[in-house]
Amino acid sequence: MRRMRPAPAITARLAGFRGRRAGPEAAVGGAGAGRVLGTWLVVGALAATLVALIVPVTLFPAARPAAAGAAVAPAWSDDGQGVRESAYGPLTALDRDFVRKVRLAGLWEQPAGRLARERGTTATVRAAGEHLIGGHAELDRRSVDTARMLGISLPDRPTDQQQGWLEQIRAAQGADFDRVFAQVVRAAHGKVFGLVALVRDRTGNALVRELATRANTVVLDHITVLEGTGVSGVANAPAQSPPPDPVPPLAGMPPHSDQEMK
Repeated sequence: MRRMRPAPAITARLAGFRGRRAGPEAAVGGAGAGRVLGTWLVVGALAATLVALIVPVTLFPAARPAAAGAAVAPAWSDDGQGVRESAYGPLTALDRDFVRKVRLAGLWEQPAGRLARERGTTATVRAAGEHLIGGHAELDRRSVDTARMLGISLPDRPTDQQQGWLEQIRAAQGADFDRVFAQVVRAAHGKVFGLVALVRDRTGNALVRELATRANTVVLDHITVLEGTGVSGVANAPAQSPPPDPVPPLAGMPPHSDQEMK
């Protein structure tokens, strides 16, 4: 018996029925695949962004403070005595450390200034020495008076590091002396300038604030004349001519003597 073939019309209807059944399933499958692909693209983009943020910090440790938005605060020492009350306002560890550092600055920078006045080969270096002598003679007296009124103990000799700076300056000769003096003292002033600003901003003690206010003026003057030597190592700081006059002491301050505080 011969096998009967479906009529062409029936074959067409069957094909259409299969297409209608497969159509929604295929559409759903295509949409699901699209969503999966989109999700992976988003994950990949996020991963690439994270890698771009992490890799510079990992490979370049020096860039970490900037990447984290952290600022390097001026260094100061905590004497562990906490906050003490005084007739002039609260006295913090930062306040006490600042008064001591003003005293320490005078103990080594006045001798450095005398060396520059005697051995500097240019008028600007000798003038910078005069500024150091006069400015730190005044600040030294102020720090001693402030410490006495607030009961702060003070050092009577420079630190080992400061003594090493003095020896480095003393060992230099001729034009090399000018360069070593200006660069060593300018670098020290650059560090202390930040501490002066920090204390002036934070202190609640009237005497410490007064000392910090005056120190800000004197230290900025010293930075200016040291850069004015033209050999301080600071870019675009040409020598000044003629040298500026030293900052005059405030009213009520006696004139300094080179024999004081030796």
